[in-house]
Amino acid sequence: MSDNKWVYSFGGGGADGDASLRELLGGKGANLAEMARLGLPVPPGFTISTEVCTHFTTSSGGYPEALEGQVAAALERVEGLMEKRFGDPANP
Repeated sequence: MSDNKWVYSFGGGGADGDASLRELLGGKGANLAEMARLGLPVPPGFTISTEVCTHFTTSSGGYPEALEGQVAAALERVEGLMEKRFGDPANP
């Protein structure tokens, strides 16, 4: 299992990153993280790091082993904060 962090969450009163991580999170991801960190009203979400693209292009199209679990955990966090369930027709 990899210890690399591939997914960075934001919203709900905090963020895993900030504006200094522009190269890692991209411009939009870094700005959303910074706004959430400052307490501005940002809907919860997550950013997949630019390192995933680098990994994909240098490993013959493979994704990092831990990516799926990290995305699932981030999505679960968003669902909890929003009190909604992804793909749930009764509470989307």
